[in-house]
Amino acid sequence: MAPRKALFVIDIQKGIAVDSQTRVPHADRVIASAEGTLKAVRSVIDSYREKDQPSPWVIYFIQHEETPERGPLLRGSEPWELVFSPRVDVEEEVVVAKKTGNTFESNPTLSSRLRNAEINEIVALGIQSEMCVDATCKGALAAGFRVTLLSGAHSTYDSDGKSATEIEREVERRLSTRGARVLRWEEAASQWVREQRLA
Repeated sequence: MAPRKALFVIDIQKGIAVDSQTRVPHADRVIASAEGTLKAVRSVIDSYREKDQPSPWVIYFIQHEETPERGPLLRGSEPWELVFSPRVDVEEEVVVAKKTGNTFESNPTLSSRLRNAEINEIVALGIQSEMCVDATCKGALAAGFRVTLLSGAHSTYDSDGKSATEIEREVERRLSTRGARVLRWEEAASQWVREQRLA
């Protein structure tokens, strides 16, 4: 099987993406870009499923869990619920729970499961840029995966006198110096669909 990619949809949960009192300022942009990215990746998955061929993509919906002392994303609560969920009976769409910023730290067997699935690249988007998105991308790099961060498809809260967009750019610069690729989500999505048409 050819090397595959994994789309990590990180912590796009109701408490930080939908609730008007607690969501990140650019939640609408993150949701719209996630929708566009998922549409592109799902079109590729579906085209391979129709041919009964292994898909070059797997989608992982990362879902953060907090304790009452740490925040509102309590397992089973409405804020904890995912905005985007796996489609029923599509084996290439999976939920992964985590309790730390780094998805790989929360799931010690994840890297080996990805390798067993022939995955060699992680493509990341979601919330929050400087926390779970950054930590998970660093975890993927440390585990030896190629990493692409989708610019325009991740965000956070304004913090420490910096706007959310300033923090987004800082995270992108920091990860690119570590070897991650930063790509506009629109450009990436159109590229994947073009590649699928050529396959």
